[in-house]
Amino acid sequence: MEIIFLGTSSAVHSFYRNHPAIILKAFGETFLFDCGEGTQRQLIFAKASPMKISKIFLSHYHGDHILGLPGLIQSMNFRGREKKLTIYGPKGLYDLKDALFNLGYSKIEFPIEFIEIGSETVESTEEYIIKSQYVNHNVPALAYSIEELKKPRFIREKAIELGVPVGPDFGRLHNGEEVEVDGKIIKPEQVLGPPRKGNKIVYSGDTTPCEEMVEFAKDSTILIHESTYMNEDADKAEENFHSTSSDAAEIAKASNSKELILTHFSTRYTKTDELLKEAKDVFENTRLAKDFMRIDV
Repeated sequence: MEIIFLGTSSAVHSFYRNHPAIILKAFGETFLFDCGEGTQRQLIFAKASPMKISKIFLSHYHGDHILGLPGLIQSMNFRGREKKLTIYGPKGLYDLKDALFNLGYSKIEFPIEFIEIGSETVESTEEYIIKSQYVNHNVPALAYSIEELKKPRFIREKAIELGVPVGPDFGRLHNGEEVEVDGKIIKPEQVLGPPRKGNKIVYSGDTTPCEEMVEFAKDSTILIHESTYMNEDADKAEENFHSTSSDAAEIAKASNSKELILTHFSTRYTKTDELLKEAKDVFENTRLAKDFMRIDV
């Protein structure tokens, strides 16, 4: 799994920070979370192909999180995309769909599926499960989690001891199927280890601190949480339904997350060292996101 931060500013671009957008490469797919203005240019610098994006997850519809979407979709179309693109988002997505298809004179000739979601399981496969959770912002807003589903370890020695020949039956057992060996049924649980927990990545979107976020982020490998303000501007955070860096750290601590990555910084701060310090005073394993930062999970 690889995370690429394409934009880490809030509301307004800065010299070093673009509007919010995050790429997750995992399970042979490329997912995009939010799509602020300038995202497609950031993709070029990050050497991440927009044509490989299979799904886009929008946290909410404030301009800094979605205004890169019309250009990105039209560029995909100009480049001859044929593969379906799926876009998820909270209540209001179908209004956004109408706006996108009526903007400019570009006819979109590849399939796009828009799926409006709430607090639910968005998608589940043999490899991963994606969930969404409504959080507390001043418009309908979602957080997202992506959890890797790891198979139990296959105990080769035990399978051989039970008489299973080396070959395709090993794979069948590892995939949860029974096999027959010399008239005897071998069950998967006889040759598999205990359940294994995979990596869990959580993205908060925009939110004030809330219990829903704590529960949703529980036991995260990486929690990516908005950190718009410093503690001295906590009144502005509350007024605008955002979080301070300390708020984000408290969420990470309460949720038993392994690592916290702060993002979505107000441009009022030309230096972000103090944001990091305030968070680390609460939750030590914290770092700041930067545009084009890459993380292997």
